[in-house]
Amino acid sequence: MGMLCAVSFNRYGRLYYLDPGDLRPQVGDRVLVPTDDGTEVAECVWAAQWVSEETDGFPRLAGLATEADLHRDEAQRKRKAEAKVAAKRLIREHGLPMKVVAVDHVLEGGGSGGRTTIYFTAPHRVDFRSLVRDLGATLHCRVELRQLSARDSARVQGGIGSCGRDLCCATFLTDFEPVTIRMAKDQDLPLNPLRISGACGRLMCCLKYEHPLYQNFHASAPAVGSRVSTPEGDGRVVGHSVPRDSVVVRLDADGSRCSCSRASVCGPRKAHDEHYAN
Repeated sequence: MGMLCAVSFNRYGRLYYLDPGDLRPQVGDRVLVPTDDGTEVAECVWAAQWVSEETDGFPRLAGLATEADLHRDEAQRKRKAEAKVAAKRLIREHGLPMKVVAVDHVLEGGGSGGRTTIYFTAPHRVDFRSLVRDLGATLHCRVELRQLSARDSARVQGGIGSCGRDLCCATFLTDFEPVTIRMAKDQDLPLNPLRISGACGRLMCCLKYEHPLYQNFHASAPAVGSRVSTPEGDGRVVGHSVPRDSVVVRLDADGSRCSCSRASVCGPRKAHDEHYAN
């Protein structure tokens, strides 16, 4: 058991959880977060509070941001904006099929120079060697260009999914697991790309969330078209309702339909209940 707080580097951006240590930051406080390139300024969006989970593996806050840290953060944001504008202009001049997604800048001592990393998307591999030279001469720093996949681009930019919530990849997903069209078929979803694709244009990651539930259901539920005995009489299965864990049966007696739980029509389950009932 320990204390955790949540911070964000951008408004409405991804949340990062840290151990506050001896600090007690409140919502809105600017704090210093340790990164591979040194400490960076972030905003506390969830005040430090006790949690039931172990907090040994979480990074610890480096401290509260001072005026010097805030000025450094402002200079860094300004450099990012300048680099983004310059990159877009030079990409147009070079006629390259590239789209700038994000810019990261690491300042050197004194707030000048440093290293700028520009993330971009492109339909194919791009020869950007001449672009890097022009960017370095324009920005007066070392420049790196990194091409992102469609999913990584959506993670970096963020957005709202069809469910009305923030994109999973921009909030809590740490890696991308394979998603196949078979998962959509197993869940009886329409195979319309506009309905099952996410903001990145690829199959939605959430198709994988409920897929094990559908697999377990279909492994034990009677198939559509098979005959079953229900508490209301014999009939034929005409549909499944996986979220309700039930099947739809058309009764032989009057042709009406009824919804029965999977357990009430599942042969092995009924045999188990009858065996132990006696």
